[in-house]
Amino acid sequence: MAWVDAGTGLVGPLPVGVMAAAVAVALAADRWWGEPPAWAHPVVAMGRYLQVMGRWAAPPAGQPATARAALTRGTFAWLLGAGAVVVLAVGLQAVALAWPWWAQALWLGLWLKPLLAWRLLRDEVAVVEAALRQSLAAGRAQVARLVSRDVAALDESGVREAALSTLVENLNDSVVAPLLWFALLGLPGAALYRFANTADAMWGYRGERAGRDWTWAGRWAARADDVLSWLPARLTALLLAPGLWGRAWPRLRAEAGRTPSPNGGWPMAALALRRGVRLRKPGVYVLHAAGRRPVAADTRWALQRCGRVVGVLAAVAASVALGWAAMAGLAAGGGSA
Repeated sequence: MAWVDAGTGLVGPLPVGVMAAAVAVALAADRWWGEPPAWAHPVVAMGRYLQVMGRWAAPPAGQPATARAALTRGTFAWLLGAGAVVVLAVGLQAVALAWPWWAQALWLGLWLKPLLAWRLLRDEVAVVEAALRQSLAAGRAQVARLVSRDVAALDESGVREAALSTLVENLNDSVVAPLLWFALLGLPGAALYRFANTADAMWGYRGERAGRDWTWAGRWAARADDVLSWLPARLTALLLAPGLWGRAWPRLRAEAGRTPSPNGGWPMAALALRRGVRLRKPGVYVLHAAGRRPVAADTRWALQRCGRVVGVLAAVAASVALGWAAMAGLAAGGGSA
């Protein structure tokens, strides 16, 4: 699992304890410090690259352009950016090859932190609920920071539905998926996923957005994110509502399939069914249509539930790291005897 061979300096497996400790460091840094400044944030840098290359890849709305040309440009720009991100991440990981295991874990954890974001997500959703206590207009204005949908016609429950959908969908995108890809491929895996997810958020549209036509230019970005998010989205649903798996699986799958996204519906459906609330995007989907409209208590519950998921991941990572370190110490002691 992951990427380091201290003997050759080539790609190879990282000790599981180092990876687990890095996850614990990243989640602790997220809790204590939150996001790094924009000038030092790798995801901000990814966004700037995508913004610049997007102007080259996607034709202006209404301007003639062949589907093949737009798809080729969008795919090339995505692959170029993804390649640069992976190469940089491999280099950052290789820097620590000869270091003690705890130093490797600290280094990797601090670089992993900007690729995930639970504290920011939690705080932004909590602020939506606080804004709703002031007025509907304030709630709409706050949730508009989180979603791409038109919020002008949303009532109070509609604002909450948008916030709750964003919360659980981004629990996958901003926490579970980066950690899963880190576990599988190390820092390069987490960086690749974050690049793909950011590209999908900026390019993965059908039709016009911000004056450009993304129908074909964003096709590769959307499909790449679909592939990389497939397993994490279902894992997130399992973590949110383990009781819905097994005999309840067909119902969860049916509800998740009501969204246009092959992945986003899974954590949203898990929340809707587990809590008994309706989640909808007007004109696009309705999940658990028989559920009640969400109220303030549902937002508090969802934040606590998602926080518990993050807490479990942190506890498991810390336990694995401590267990591995203890076993490694015993093995070293036995060898020296």
